[in-house]
Amino acid sequence: MSLRIVVCVKYVPDATGDRHFAEDLTVDRDDVDGLLSELDEYAVEQALQIKEAADDDAEITVLTVGPEDAKDALRKALSMGADKAVHVEDDDLHGTDVMGTSLVLAKAVEETGYDLVIAGMASTDGTMGVLPAILAERLGVPQVTLLSEVSVADGVVKGRRDGDTASEQLEASLPAVVSVTDQSGEARYPSFKGIMAAKKKPVQSLDLDDLDIDAETVGLEGAWTKVDSAAERPARTAGTIVKDEGEGGKQLAEFLAGQKFI
Repeated sequence: MSLRIVVCVKYVPDATGDRHFAEDLTVDRDDVDGLLSELDEYAVEQALQIKEAADDDAEITVLTVGPEDAKDALRKALSMGADKAVHVEDDDLHGTDVMGTSLVLAKAVEETGYDLVIAGMASTDGTMGVLPAILAERLGVPQVTLLSEVSVADGVVKGRRDGDTASEQLEASLPAVVSVTDQSGEARYPSFKGIMAAKKKPVQSLDLDDLDIDAETVGLEGAWTKVDSAAERPARTAGTIVKDEGEGGKQLAEFLAGQKFI
């Protein structure tokens, strides 16, 4: 039986865009472009490498939870080489935090079937980095997180976690959840052939009813965390211009001393 790999990906606001909150203090996604979270591209890449090492005896499903436009993130992953996709979309998911998202992902992963779940180390919008661990707990399987190197053989996933002072070699029996860092290897660019092929790959749509999830456990109402208030970042002010007429070095030193840099 082929190795069943599920890669969790997220559709996030473009970090270079003008991001702000809506009236309900959730991120306003209507006025900013979205894309596949860069850190999740590394997860897709590692899934593809595992499939290649298994002589293509593996199937990769990319999974996301998000609005209609989140299909763009799925298409990007499919164009990289994933085989199929699952999109969980429901109006009641608006405002869902990491706890609710982990519940939805766990239900969707179980619905899809899996041997290995791969995620990025964090999303580029929330940057919490805790979802893979919570997901593993909900699934009741081992977690091997923050890997810079990962491989699968004989029903075991192995990887290397690099710390500030040492590296650890970790392993776990499948099924398991792993997360990979941005040091795991550059993600490939989709080829023209891959982009065209992605248009024909299946994308399954699910909602809360399909997953037997009560709407009250997700969304803003079911969130464990919330934003109490938010304010726009102050506009940047003009900097201090120093005209060097022989005293430039002294003025610079005084400025640095005043800011306690020296």
